[in-house]
Amino acid sequence: MHLGELSRKSQGNTLSDMILGGQDGLVNVLGVILGVAAASGNMRIIIAGGLAATFAESISMAAVALTSKMAERDHYFAELEREKREIVELPDREEAEIREIYAAKGFSGKLLDDIVKHIISDDKRWLDQMMTDELGLIEISQKEIYISSLVVGFSALAGSFIPLTPYFFLPIQSALVVTLIISAVVLFIVGFYKAKLTVGQPAKSGIQMAIIGMTAAIAGYLIGKAFGAN
Repeated sequence: MHLGELSRKSQGNTLSDMILGGQDGLVNVLGVILGVAAASGNMRIIIAGGLAATFAESISMAAVALTSKMAERDHYFAELEREKREIVELPDREEAEIREIYAAKGFSGKLLDDIVKHIISDDKRWLDQMMTDELGLIEISQKEIYISSLVVGFSALAGSFIPLTPYFFLPIQSALVVTLIISAVVLFIVGFYKAKLTVGQPAKSGIQMAIIGMTAAIAGYLIGKAFGAN
């Protein structure tokens, strides 16, 4: 893979991690604080519950990102060892798979023979082709794993404070309204921006993300109301 492509892939992964962490932190804490607000009506309890949810969510998201990326890395190396064995033990079958891959790309005749011969003449090149073209797997470095988990964790932390911050400065009812408005706007912008960078309809994506957040808010509020103190 070209250096520029690797750079773009890394940037795309970072953006994806930021959106994942930020959206998850915002939506979860939004539901929690509205539920606590509806149940208690006590500002100290709302803030305490919101902060507890904020830090628990951030640590949890970072840990999930870390373990999932480590699992991906372990899977990569398990498949790598399997492909190494098959190249040694079943070279004819593996060569045929390389031929099928490049035939599917439109190569044929002598050109296809030359490509296959060139690839299988070097075991490392052969192995790399099997990993990327047959299995679609790319090695994840330890550095990438730790960066990803930190980005997810800090994004979740930042996202969590968006619905919580108004409660530090406003009365409960005012904070509730401001929280809902700010959260909906932020979620819409994130969804809109994500669709602009990828393939999709920005307005539709923004509305969908805002609806997800508001659904969580309504669910949290209704549950809080159902168990609220008289």
